[in-house]
Amino acid sequence: MPEAKLTKQEKKRLAAAVKKAKRDGKIPKSAQETIPYREMHRDGICDVDGHYFTKQVEFFDINYQLAQNEDKNIIFENWCDFLNYFDSSIRFQLSFLNQRADMERFRKSIDIPEQEDKFNQIRREYVGMLRGQLSRGNNGLTKTKYITFGVEAENLKAAKTRLERIEADIMANFKVLGVKAKTLDGYERLSILHQMFHPAGERKFHFSWDAIWQTGLSSKDFIAPDSFTFQNGQYFKVGRTYGAASFIQILAPELTDRMLADFLDLENGMVVTLHIQSIDQSAAIKTIKRKLTDIDKMKIEEQKKAVRAGYDMDIIPSDLATYGNEAKTLLEDLQSRNERMFLVTILVMNLADKRQKLENNVFQTAGIAQKYNCALRRLSYQQEQGFVSTLPLGVNQVEIQRGLTTSSTAIFVPFTTQELFQSGEALYYGVNALSNNLIMCDRKKLKNPNGLILGTPGAGKSFSAKREITNAFLITTDDIAIIDPEAEVRQEVA
Repeated sequence: MPEAKLTKQEKKRLAAAVKKAKRDGKIPKSAQETIPYREMHRDGICDVDGHYFTKQVEFFDINYQLAQNEDKNIIFENWCDFLNYFDSSIRFQLSFLNQRADMERFRKSIDIPEQEDKFNQIRREYVGMLRGQLSRGNNGLTKTKYITFGVEAENLKAAKTRLERIEADIMANFKVLGVKAKTLDGYERLSILHQMFHPAGERKFHFSWDAIWQTGLSSKDFIAPDSFTFQNGQYFKVGRTYGAASFIQILAPELTDRMLADFLDLENGMVVTLHIQSIDQSAAIKTIKRKLTDIDKMKIEEQKKAVRAGYDMDIIPSDLATYGNEAKTLLEDLQSRNERMFLVTILVMNLADKRQKLENNVFQTAGIAQKYNCALRRLSYQQEQGFVSTLPLGVNQVEIQRGLTTSSTAIFVPFTTQELFQSGEALYYGVNALSNNLIMCDRKKLKNPNGLILGTPGAGKSFSAKREITNAFLITTDDIAIIDPEAEVRQEVA
């Protein structure tokens, strides 16, 4: 695809930005300098700049989109309480990573080993059916969710005490939501960064803490890609992979809880990031009151003009009336409801192995944003800042923020549907109704492997039991005992 030619004004603006960056010493001289942290510690605390420290928690999905409205409301209210926990001293980031996995590994996980009997042909046919079902879903796409939170502190010791307390509160809030979560140590955080810096999977992650003092290298040297290329203002390259960083401009007066889920349902490599910063409640109320005063002042000026012009003084510009009503509603929400104000930055990073495919992915993502009356805007000449801000390090270098209340922020519900895909002697139980992914479960690995099939007459209870018996016969070497009081299953004895 040919490069877009720059206008004279764009060239001047780009040259001025480069000149300023050189003067400030902000242009990285190596791939390691682009990675925005100083040191990663074993316990998972990341020293970003000597005064800002972060930790990271991975959380897993729950069934939200398929839940009943009553259950959805409970989850939404608990998610609002979760967001309200964070005060203005805590910055946090929600990261959603869709990354391509090794499809060969998934295919091997559903293969059925042959046995010394006469049913291997049926096993091969059964595997073919499972592979057909696998191709219809997106099991080859690994979806992970993280929350990264950070605080300002004088030193690591002071930060550690605060971060551990915040971590305990976050884990407790996830437990209320019924969400499984785990804290990531330093090795796991570096592994995630390595995966983001090598999206094509061309290099495996090999790292040990002893290697740092043995080699004199830093942890960045073990995760950094071969190169970063930010020459173009519309896209960048990480190694041989193309990427584009964009932000979501919210234009709609109302949003639905399906928006984030639709972004995450896309079957291509992408990262969705929400940087959220709470505003002090009293400061937010004072700011809104000040804006209301400014609007009233403008109304008075318009009324004076109307009197001088000789027409009705109640006729004022519609924008002033609209803004005044919205400001009053917002002030009422903050004062009388359990609402806080947040500054939110929503970023999307698309990845692809070819430039044309990248543009197609961005176009597809923009279509979903347009569906909800929002706009996906490319970060022109801020691709490096956009890429850095999507890393799960709690660093936001994109100064594009939108003020939202708790309910408006919580509408980006990070839960869709819970997946069940176990390895080993897992049996096939169908496909997920929302994601079309395979449901593979080995009941022997559960705390209680017992099962009970319930349903109305003719719903397929007997067929479901027979199918599970067939699965167990083909896949496992377990003994099968069939106790059939109504003689629905007969065994012919030769």
